[in-house]
Amino acid sequence: MTNEIDTPDRMTERTVYVRQVATADLPQEVRDQIDQATIYAIHTNTGERIALVADRATAFIVARQNEMAPVSVH
Repeated sequence: MTNEIDTPDRMTERTVYVRQVATADLPQEVRDQIDQATIYAIHTNTGERIALVADRATAFIVARQNEMAPVSVH
């Protein structure tokens, strides 16, 4: 547990967005490693993709384990 206070700015920094991604939209080298039609991506508040995972539940777990606050994007 950290000693930092959760200010609105800090919460914004920790917010990540989880969205479904079509495997076909990914670079070929990534597609070669995936055998699913869709996966889930975790993005920072600036839109940078920081992780790809197999399913939505795993995306939320990974985010929370890394002290991030995940929200869904449709």
